[in-house]
Amino acid sequence: MTPGELAEVLGEPPAPEGTWEREAAYVSAAALRRRVPAATLAGRVRRLGGVSSVEVREDGLLRIVVDVPGELVESVEPPDVPEPGWPDFPRSWDNPGFVVRYGRARACAVRRWARQLGVPSHGFAPGLLSGPYDRRVLRVLAELPGRLVSRDPRWETYLVRLALAYHDAHEHAPAVPVGDAPAEPVHTARVRLAEAVGRVLTGPDRL
Repeated sequence: MTPGELAEVLGEPPAPEGTWEREAAYVSAAALRRRVPAATLAGRVRRLGGVSSVEVREDGLLRIVVDVPGELVESVEPPDVPEPGWPDFPRSWDNPGFVVRYGRARACAVRRWARQLGVPSHGFAPGLLSGPYDRRVLRVLAELPGRLVSRDPRWETYLVRLALAYHDAHEHAPAVPVGDAPAEPVHTARVRLAEAVGRVLTGPDRL
């Protein structure tokens, strides 16, 4: 279940809620904005495959929990984001431009390394993106549909947050085998996650 699929029923993209470490939840004010009964809209969402629960909160918002948040990876398209005016130097963590460009370079490098190390490109199992570092990246990616329709998307802040989440995942949840370890299905899933991140972050393929 992806934010786009939820938006088709809700009429607008939902917003991810919480850290997603334990469950992947979205909230939506669609019932209030569309002036439709929240219970009716909740019933429509419950009928979607991949939705584990829908709660109508006291404030009228819907809280939606999805089964497999990793499914959103396949729906990520390159956004039309204006190029931030960040300087190229210094190439340090204090420079947000470096943080974002290095994040994209790392994501692109993963694809090259995966081919060299024999990580299969087929057999993507989104449910394997269940670790805490993978979930943090998914949580930020889930904001993308809402930001695309926002009057104030704050792209620069968003790109830095996505890059930082991906740097942590890259270092602590590697997308390619380490040492003599064989390639496993989780590596295929993480390569797909890296590809999604690379489609969003701005910058060159290599630094």
